Amino acid sequence: MEATAAPDAAASGSSKPPKVVAPVIELREVTKTYGTGAAAVHALRGVNLRIEVGEFVAVMGPSGSGKSTCMNIIGCLDVPSTGEYLFDGVEVGDLSREQRALLRRHYLGFVFQGYNLLSRTTALENVELPLVYRRVPARERKARALRALATVGLEAWSHHTPGELSGGQQQRVAIARAIAAAPAVILADEPTGNLDTARSREIMELLVTLNRAQGITIVMVTHEADMAAYAQRIVQFVDGLVASDRPNPGRL
Repeated sequence: MEATAAPDAAASGSSKPPKVVAPVIELREVTKTYGTGAAAVHALRGVNLRIEVGEFVAVMGPSGSGKSTCMNIIGCLDVPSTGEYLFDGVEVGDLSREQRALLRRHYLGFVFQGYNLLSRTTALENVELPLVYRRVPARERKARALRALATVGLEAWSHHTPGELSGGQQQRVAIARAIAAAPAVILADEPTGNLDTARSREIMELLVTLNRAQGITIVMVTHEADMAAYAQRIVQFVDGLVASDRPNPGRL
C-alpha cells in the first residue's frame, strides 16, 4: 500500500522516481446517513480529513457531532453513504467485506473505553486473541503477546484475569492486545474515560511513547481537553463536519 510519484529525471538527477508517501488515512467528502425520508439522520455531511503516517490525532466534539461515526468508518466497521475513504492510498470502498475484515485484522488496532477484555481469560490470552485470528503459531503468538505486555509494563501480570487487575492495568492489557499484531494505526475510543486522573495520564504517556518510539499512527476520540493535549493535532467535529483542524504546539 504505497503510492509513488511520476519520474522527473531533470529535477531529481536520478532514473528512480521519488517516492510519495500517501496519507495513511484520507476521507474525501464522506457522508453517512442513517434511515430515509423524514426519519433520516445525517451523521456526516461531507467530511474531509487527512492523517499522515506517524501522526497522533485527537478527535473531539459534542455527542452527536459525528466523531464516533467517523471512527467507525476509519475502522472499517461501517461504510460511507457517499464519498471516498482511502487507507494508505487504497480506496476502501472498492474492497469486499472480506478484504475490509483483513484490513482491520492486519493494519488496525483498537482500544476501547470499556477495555473489552474477556473476563475469564488471562491477560496473556487476551493479548494473544488477535494473533489467533491471524493464525500465528502458538509459540510465536505467546512470545509476541509477552513482548507486548512487557512494552506496557505488565509482563509480570500475564497470568492474571481482568478481575484481578485495576482499571489502568486492564487498559494497558487492551493496549498490549492492540499492538501485539504490529498495527499501522491504533484507533482509541475514549481510552481514559473510565480512569482517574493519575491512571489517565499513565495511559496517555504510554500512547505517546508508542507513537514516538514505534511510529504507530494514533487516532483518538476524547471529550477531555487535557487528554487531547497529548496529541499533535486536534480535530473538532460539529454537526457532522470538521469545524476545525489545528496543530497542537503545546503537546505534552
